[in-house]
Amino acid sequence: MYFPVADIELSPFIPPLVACVISFFTSMAGVSGAFLLLPFQVSILGFNSPAVSSTNHLFNVIAIPGGIYRFIKEGRMLWPLTWLVVIGTLPGVIAGVLIRILYLPSPEAFKIFVGLVLLYVGIKLCLDLLKKETPSNKQTTPNEFQISNTQLNIKFLQYTFNGRDYKVNTTSIICLSLIVGLIGGIYGIGGGAIIAPFFVTIYKLPIHTVAGACLTGTFITSAIAVLFSQWLSTSSIASAQQIAPDYRLGILFGLGGIVGIYLGARAQRFFPAKILKTILAATLLFTSAKYLIFN
Repeated sequence: MYFPVADIELSPFIPPLVACVISFFTSMAGVSGAFLLLPFQVSILGFNSPAVSSTNHLFNVIAIPGGIYRFIKEGRMLWPLTWLVVIGTLPGVIAGVLIRILYLPSPEAFKIFVGLVLLYVGIKLCLDLLKKETPSNKQTTPNEFQISNTQLNIKFLQYTFNGRDYKVNTTSIICLSLIVGLIGGIYGIGGGAIIAPFFVTIYKLPIHTVAGACLTGTFITSAIAVLFSQWLSTSSIASAQQIAPDYRLGILFGLGGIVGIYLGARAQRFFPAKILKTILAATLLFTSAKYLIFN
């Protein structure tokens, strides 16, 4: 099959298969898998134009809803955190799309930028993994594995999960989301792949509670980014650059992602937090090395 925007020929079975495998593991950590699909497209498929970012956003829009449904059904969707993430990341993503088009059209500069961002987040996660955790003999009941007692006001967000109370500052989450949204808009991932590790390492929130919120935030911001990129492709800003997504490629990736993210969200509760953090850290560091060392 020929993909006109990416200007490549590829078997139509490869994109959904790759997306399904990647998103199954990454969705358990609150990440759609788009941050690994991007190096696959750039380095393996040779898709280097700014349109690769909007194609990644399109993958998020198609693939994520199934995972959101599973997190809602299992009572692990932290809605207040979701809306805080959206409020912060949305303006950042839009600004990031513009920066990607105007200042980072070169594939080389883009790869270095992505590699440094992922290296930083990966190191933070590794340091968190090295810390000793206090063992607990307490058995978790099905009700305790659901989010409860949620409170949100202008000062803080508070909730209970697995018998513990968690409290974080509202303003700091919005500010962090704005910065992450900017980076995510440039990278083409909506911000979720970066903000999920920050919630785990800096705010010390359990990964089982932030995954649904990060995926939902990524879905909403990616939808806006796709529309914004499509509009920009018809404006004078686009010039001769390809900005709008490759719909054929994005849809095929998305179809595989639907299956992978749904199954990953369903399987998440059976994986310990340390394993989920390890999966996330390993994928971040691998991708960073690919850009910075083997580019």
